[in-house]
Amino acid sequence: MDVPLAHLDRPFDYLVPAELDDQAVPGTRVKVRFAGQLVDGWLLERADDSGHTGRLAYLEKVVSPEPVLTPEVARLARAVADRYAGNLADVLRLAVPPRHARVEKEPAADPESGDAAVPGGLAGSGDAVSAQPAESVDPRGWRDYPAGPALLRALTDGRPARAVWSALPGEDWAARYADAVAATVAGGRGAVVVVPDARDLDRLDAALTDVLGPGRHVILSAALGPARRYRAFLAARRGQVPVVIGTRAAMFAPVRRLGLVAVWDDGDDLHSEPRAPYPHARDVLLTRARLTEAAALVGGYARTAEAQLLLETGWAREVVADRATVRARIPAIAPTGDDPQLARDPGAATARLPSLAWTAARDALRAGLPVLVQVPRRGYLPSVSCADCRTPARCAHCAGPLALPSAGGTPVCRWCARVAAAYACPQCGGRRLRAAVTGARRTAEELGRAFPDVPVRTSGREEVLTDVPGTAALVVATPGAEPVAAGGYGAVLLLDSWALLTRADLRAGEEALRRWLAAAALARPAPAGRVVVVADGALAPVQALLRWDAAWFAGRELAERRELGFPPAVRMASVTGPAEAVADLLAAARLPDDAEVLGPVPADEGRERMLLRVPRARAAALAEALHSAAGLRAARKAADPVRLQVDPLSLF
Repeated sequence: MDVPLAHLDRPFDYLVPAELDDQAVPGTRVKVRFAGQLVDGWLLERADDSGHTGRLAYLEKVVSPEPVLTPEVARLARAVADRYAGNLADVLRLAVPPRHARVEKEPAADPESGDAAVPGGLAGSGDAVSAQPAESVDPRGWRDYPAGPALLRALTDGRPARAVWSALPGEDWAARYADAVAATVAGGRGAVVVVPDARDLDRLDAALTDVLGPGRHVILSAALGPARRYRAFLAARRGQVPVVIGTRAAMFAPVRRLGLVAVWDDGDDLHSEPRAPYPHARDVLLTRARLTEAAALVGGYARTAEAQLLLETGWAREVVADRATVRARIPAIAPTGDDPQLARDPGAATARLPSLAWTAARDALRAGLPVLVQVPRRGYLPSVSCADCRTPARCAHCAGPLALPSAGGTPVCRWCARVAAAYACPQCGGRRLRAAVTGARRTAEELGRAFPDVPVRTSGREEVLTDVPGTAALVVATPGAEPVAAGGYGAVLLLDSWALLTRADLRAGEEALRRWLAAAALARPAPAGRVVVVADGALAPVQALLRWDAAWFAGRELAERRELGFPPAVRMASVTGPAEAVADLLAAARLPDDAEVLGPVPADEGRERMLLRVPRARAAALAEALHSAAGLRAARKAADPVRLQVDPLSLF
């Protein structure tokens, strides 16, 4: 039943009336009577008899005869619910999009034609992944990686290869993923590929169209709208296409004869589902690979500690280029905070644009090449402080940080949006404000004054640029919004590194390196391309950037987390809610004997958070204990909700 209550998280038996016998097939949507109410449900399986000794009710209605829930996805959904201490009903809401009756009635492709139009621009046969003689796929760019051609051969042969891929700078990652998908399809199997955002999805869409041809894949994304999303979902469910790509909405796509699951840039927090039970796309896909014996590919310029754990446990193999190839492809990368630079420019330690960065930008612009400037924060001055005593400026109503939207703007609270026109510092009474954090628009304004004859473009939340010409220009972008320059950038400047490195977050260093590598990968190889990072060269993330060695940093990060007892070396769960509700749930939970209870720590809106830690071998026991305790509270109709998260991205 589609009732997201922990104490009802199990199948229920119903009788099928004779008039619904033909329509009531496993995977269909149904309506049933439960506790006197008509509720939605899923028909999971048919059986000749029931172990239930009481009286059984009848199905009320088959909503649609379309079996949209496949047995493979149903099994995956149950495994995901168990892993994240969640309810099957919540996972199925993520796995199967809402029904669109008109789309279900649209004519499907004609299997006899092989090229009949499918609504929404799809084309294909009735069984897009039927077995056929396997043809080898040209490895192309995979030849730069010693294990790359072998990976493609394994995909073509249908073997469950598992790989963690570290992409070279300047790599056309979308083309490499398209090659891997083509190898899988050549072997008669299907593929699911998940990327963080719409820009990455557009690149992968174009690459797959070039390699497979039109009509061989569909896009599955929550941004498509109800009709288009359901149409794409049905095309995959009916076997009209062998490949589904998308954002995290595609991780449950019902592809037939699944042979490959792949995720790009698994460290991006967009892969984490914000709705219960908060699964991560990488973990869902890896679970799916394990359950179906499919191949798995985890790729990116950077490498997460979770991906490193896959290698160290032997579950996956590393696909990397040799050091000679790396050195030939990377731009010249330099920090501004090492001793030689400080000797030449003593102000480099505090300057926002030290002389080395300014020189790199000037030389690239003189050569007629574009310059990328990465700024961690959007806006004009997203954080300000008192100009006299440096006290951070905060809202008098909610204590949120004040920001300046423009040069002549009035301070505005970033939390409650109230205008603080009469702001006065509570410490010294001063009314003048200065920048505490400089945003992308203010940076663009400053660079425009420094290089008055050069066009300045910005890419951020308001307008995200996909690409820019390979001519002289300054491009100021926030992380994740960097456009691709034709031929590559002549210089990439990574500013305000402290804003990334000093965050109170377990993943601060990992996230900083991920963002830096993604931007640096857009630069031309040395000597034409230069990257300047405004940071101390002795810091571990900066060292990894200088050597382009994400593997070294990931190994170091995992070792530190293992020593300190943090994920992914252990399994952790957070319990967040009002203090009384959190204590109530923990009192009801039969935690494993070796579970550690940490906290409480403050959470938002007056709530508190408790952290639970167990060895990875006890992860299932922890999830089961929390789910059972949530069920007890639900059965008692406890008033205050408690949020359960297993391995949350943010612990503090």
